[in-house]
Amino acid sequence: MSDSEQEMLIVTGMSGAGRSTVANALEDIGWYVVDNLPPQMLRPLVELAERAGASLPRIAAVVDIRGRGFFSELQEIVQALRAGVNVRVMFLDATDAALVRRFESVRRPHPLQANGTLLDGIGAERVRMAEMRAASDILIDTSDLNIHQLAARITDTFAELERAGLRVTVQSFGFKYGIPTDADLVADARFLPNPFWNPELRALTGENSEVATFVLAQRSAQEFLDAYLGVLHTVFAGYLRENKRHATVAIGCTGGKHRSVALANEIATRLRDIPNIAVNAKHRDLGRE
Repeated sequence: MSDSEQEMLIVTGMSGAGRSTVANALEDIGWYVVDNLPPQMLRPLVELAERAGASLPRIAAVVDIRGRGFFSELQEIVQALRAGVNVRVMFLDATDAALVRRFESVRRPHPLQANGTLLDGIGAERVRMAEMRAASDILIDTSDLNIHQLAARITDTFAELERAGLRVTVQSFGFKYGIPTDADLVADARFLPNPFWNPELRALTGENSEVATFVLAQRSAQEFLDAYLGVLHTVFAGYLRENKRHATVAIGCTGGKHRSVALANEIATRLRDIPNIAVNAKHRDLGRE
């Protein structure tokens, strides 16, 4: 098997962020998954997969803080592997509040908690994980995802990966609810007139044609779209050159219901005309009050 055929995905991230769910979802779509693997075992795993030939074309290794002293060497090992294998790193993250809820629900201590609190353990892990998070190829914030939604997210991301060189998610959001932590690029739509102040449009969303027409009819909206799509063309070409296969483009407005939704849908539509890119649009805050 040639290097170009061999794929390795390293799954890491915060304890409680959903690594087990991701591992199960990857197995369901045909990946060979190894859990709690010390980083030093990554190279032997790749060599084993190469000897197995076509029977193990895609392998995923779950590597986390349970590796203790081993984990500090992960970045150096990943860098060495990239010289001969298609390696990507997925980092799973969540807010402190979400992680605390999850640990409390299963009545288990954090691996780094020792004699301190849950937050002490989470804080210590964030420090250790910071460099790996910054260097990851795929970042997923699981704070608002249940196990079924996270599994579906993994399936959407990987099941048809071969069909596109770059998979792009265009996500609308409301600044009042926070910027998505897994966004690669963030744009602000609050420079446009807000349909919320139009009584006929207030109860509608950017999914409705009336709101979309109102937003996109603004001259500044068209100027923004033309300029921003030019930026995205350049960025995505660079991502493909650097073998980055996933990107999240976040478009925000105040509440995430009108302007950002209309712009996200329009950007997704225009991006679908670019060869070798698969695009989907998501609207994080449409269901909020």
